[in-house]
Amino acid sequence: MAGYKQDQGRMARMAAFWSLTVLILYGCTSLHAELAGRFEVLGRPLFEAVPKVPVLGLQLNAALLIVLVLLVAGVWLVRRWIETPKNADLLIDTEAELRKVTWPTPKEVANSSVVVIISVIFLMAFLAGADVVLARIASLFLGG
Repeated sequence: MAGYKQDQGRMARMAAFWSLTVLILYGCTSLHAELAGRFEVLGRPLFEAVPKVPVLGLQLNAALLIVLVLLVAGVWLVRRWIETPKNADLLIDTEAELRKVTWPTPKEVANSSVVVIISVIFLMAFLAGADVVLARIASLFLGG
């Protein structure tokens, strides 16, 4: 492995791992629906005696087995990828930098949000007014 302690950058590495794992899981569920829907052979149950997998409630078929193999392989590859020294160092450095950030208080967030909302409303009104004025000027020149 890399030359770092196991708990170094743990939160950033864990967040990266679970984010990518959730994306892989989403892709696998979409693939399962696609395989079972498009290919009748893959959608048929493998064993008539076991209509559904007890905990998951999914039908045990070839599409499910393909997706489970891809899910396990994907999670394993993500784990290996995150533990490579280059990526682990990046995530460790990212977490170290995030610890240095001064996060705003809830009151500061609320005040900043109000300023942004007022600015957006003002800009929207200005652009709408400019649009109306320019449309009238254009209609005068074009003889409308």
